[in-house]
Amino acid sequence: MSECSGTCASCASNCKDRKEANQFLIEQNEFSNVKKIIGIVSGKGGVGKSLVTSMLASMMNKRGYKTAILDADITGPSIPKAFGIKGRAMATKEGIIPSESANGVSVMSINLLVDNETDPVVWRGPVIANMVKQFYSEVNWGDIDYMFVDMPPGTGDVPLTVFQSIPVDGIVVVSSPQELVSMIVAKAVNMANMMNIPIIGLVENMSYLECPDCGKKLEVFGKSKVEEVAADFALNTFTRLPIAPSIASACDAGKIETIDIDALNVILDKIEKG
Repeated sequence: MSECSGTCASCASNCKDRKEANQFLIEQNEFSNVKKIIGIVSGKGGVGKSLVTSMLASMMNKRGYKTAILDADITGPSIPKAFGIKGRAMATKEGIIPSESANGVSVMSINLLVDNETDPVVWRGPVIANMVKQFYSEVNWGDIDYMFVDMPPGTGDVPLTVFQSIPVDGIVVVSSPQELVSMIVAKAVNMANMMNIPIIGLVENMSYLECPDCGKKLEVFGKSKVEEVAADFALNTFTRLPIAPSIASACDAGKIETIDIDALNVILDKIEKG
């Protein structure tokens, strides 16, 4: 028999050590009441996953819901910067208290626990995965309608830990137009299917650049493949996001909450309808 990978959800063997997926779930902090959890995933880095996470949380918050972001991208955290959150998170006997954005989005990230936001996190996979679980079980999130989990790219330790340990209600997959990235999207989608996690929709980021003079949409990174990829996986919810200097400037200034992207409403509507 081949060596066990420890991933029971994707294994057909009925061995004595088998555990079903729900046996890996951890309890949230006793003072937390998180109703829905949405994972934001990508097959590779650099496609704007953290941007999409920030925008979804911010725009859902503007719809009147209490939202939160669990930044599971431990070695590449960028959520606090996008929201202009600085300083360290505090802790009480009831758990770690997440920081809040200007508009009230709760955020927990490793950058809120280190002395300097530029300090590197040089940890091995199991330690990183355990930290993600602590962000869920040891943080006093309070009442949260929608928690968005910004996951690291790929299909490694942390995404597997999130899928097995946290009751994720669905995922949003982020890609960009290149063929290579479309192929990598398939890996993220297939992993979600293996773990029985519903796929809410697909976001193609950096899909086009709109000319400021004539309004023509220039497909800088190649022709859009979002419809093709969505059809391949029978996904009826998808959208395209532009390359926009105003969005980049807002992230750099810590003012992502001042930006709304209408194209994301189709994803938010799907999340809201459950």
